[in-house]
Amino acid sequence: MNLLRKLNCLFHYDPKSAPFSSLISSFTTHQLTLTTFPPDPQIALTTLCTNGQLKEALIEMAARGLEMKFESYDMLLNACIKKRAFREGQRVHAHMIKTRYLPPVYLRNRLIIFYSKCDRLREARNVLDEMPEKDVVSWTAMISAYSQRGFATEALDLFLEMLRSVTEPNEFTFATVLSSCTGTFGFELGRQIHSLIIKRTLDTHIFVGSSLLDMYAKAGRIHEAREVFESLPERDVVSCTAIISGYAQLGLDAEALELFRRLNLEGMSSNYVTYASVLTALSGLAALDLGKQVHNHVLRCKLPFYVVLQNSLVDMYSKCGNLIYSRRIFDNMSERTVISWNAMLVGYSKHGMGREVVELYKLMRNENKIKPDSVTLLGVLSGCSHGGMENVGLEIFEEMVNGKDGIEPDIEHYGCVVDLLGRAGRVEEAFEFIKKMPFEPTAALWGSLLGACKVHSNIEVGEFVGHRLLEIEPENAGNYVILSNLYASTGRWEDVRMVRDLMLKKAVKKEPGRSWIELDQTLHSFHASDRSHPRREEVFAKMKELSIKFKEAGYIPDLSCVLHDVDEEQKEKILLGHSEKLALTFGLISTSDRAPLRVIKNLRICIDCHNFAKFVSKIYMREVYLRDKNRFHHISMGVCSCGDYW
Repeated sequence: MNLLRKLNCLFHYDPKSAPFSSLISSFTTHQLTLTTFPPDPQIALTTLCTNGQLKEALIEMAARGLEMKFESYDMLLNACIKKRAFREGQRVHAHMIKTRYLPPVYLRNRLIIFYSKCDRLREARNVLDEMPEKDVVSWTAMISAYSQRGFATEALDLFLEMLRSVTEPNEFTFATVLSSCTGTFGFELGRQIHSLIIKRTLDTHIFVGSSLLDMYAKAGRIHEAREVFESLPERDVVSCTAIISGYAQLGLDAEALELFRRLNLEGMSSNYVTYASVLTALSGLAALDLGKQVHNHVLRCKLPFYVVLQNSLVDMYSKCGNLIYSRRIFDNMSERTVISWNAMLVGYSKHGMGREVVELYKLMRNENKIKPDSVTLLGVLSGCSHGGMENVGLEIFEEMVNGKDGIEPDIEHYGCVVDLLGRAGRVEEAFEFIKKMPFEPTAALWGSLLGACKVHSNIEVGEFVGHRLLEIEPENAGNYVILSNLYASTGRWEDVRMVRDLMLKKAVKKEPGRSWIELDQTLHSFHASDRSHPRREEVFAKMKELSIKFKEAGYIPDLSCVLHDVDEEQKEKILLGHSEKLALTFGLISTSDRAPLRVIKNLRICIDCHNFAKFVSKIYMREVYLRDKNRFHHISMGVCSCGDYW
């Protein structure tokens, strides 16, 4: 009985035919040889790709040669995309060409995505151009690659080429291309794309709607953005964040905050980008208490502390005048970007803390993890200027000129040097420095020098600079004020009248002053001579009381801050109506004794209001924080951190 027959007997065993023991014993005389079959090649490749063993996977690919099919290539390309493995992905592409494999549209699309992820846009475009057949994914993937890397022109050109083809764009194509509609030309094209979207009834799609409102917001057309937002049948966190961010980026901070509150009540779920946008708005309003509330909410929600959110917190606290909190967050960051360093450096700089700026800059250098950029050096130079460290600042600028970090100084860096020399009283040197600059001087740069001329009574240079400024920006009232005061300081009354007559002739109007103060998480806004506040009578009554009290203590109103041709009594009345004085007075009657007062103004604070704030601080024993459009003024016991130069 051979082995096969014995096996057959075993499975059809009849006990009557033969004893079972004899059947089993017959098996012992035969050696059973088990054949080991080779593993499935597809399973082997899958295992290698899953484990990230690309090198071994490529060896397997080479060994299989012509046997490679769609699934294998797809698996390899996905692994290369995941790891952004450019060389390995190139070999996969080369293998397709060598074996004359004709990949379907799907695999060609994966190649476009692979090259895009590896920042090889030329290779990605070559794949697209060589495709015998393209679908909507092909076009959208390439447009997206251009858009994400800032190649707006290429993205828009490709979109126009797509419109001329047989392929119709879908909602993802429109959402992608709209992000490239920037600048004058891009925005006009974006409006035309908006028309196409409406024709295809895609304007209510959440992705398209979010991109549309983002495009309008970035173009400064916030009303159109709001219309798109309100017309969306449903909103997600992306669209809500986009509109809040749009308001915040345009400086419409109160509107951004109001919208955030409304959406929160409607049940909006916020993410870290939403909170970063809200913190930007709170920075603009210097609303410290509200900023702390948002910070606490972020902590309670246990949101991941991405570096973007931490940067926003550092910026918010520094712009609200609380550098201790700002530095604490900065020091506890597990990861810092150049934006993190810049936020902290600029924070110190705006507060006039030159020594802290230089120390932090040295720490950045010593850590040697993040390279400084143009903004970093601008913050350091500005800090040296505000902190009276002209020699350190000039040394850093000289290093820039010599190419130490490969950053060429631009007009703003030169402006910092002019300000630095001007503050140090080196007015003639600053004037010569401007003459030798490789740039055409801007109005801001001349304005900085004119301010230095006024402080240091340099009439000769100041007169030239003043008239130059009147030519460049005849609509700026501040230039007339400083030049007029410069003439008045030397008794040149005829010239004072000439400047003021010129101002009237040009019909120059000063931008309305506006100040804010935050109390109990509510922002109170005041305009010059404002009578709209509910407690206006109390404020004006207290203002008169303060005027008498401060005059007894030595306060003399600086009438040179008033340009109107009226008598001195009327000028003094106009000064008492300045918005920052109203905000400070309201703060005094609305807060407990010795509580700090934090006021923000949209313009540069005038000399008289600065003096008034110093008397508030000294007589009422208050810490006063005044933030104007240029810098912070921290006044304690009548002494300001700016050293009376701003």
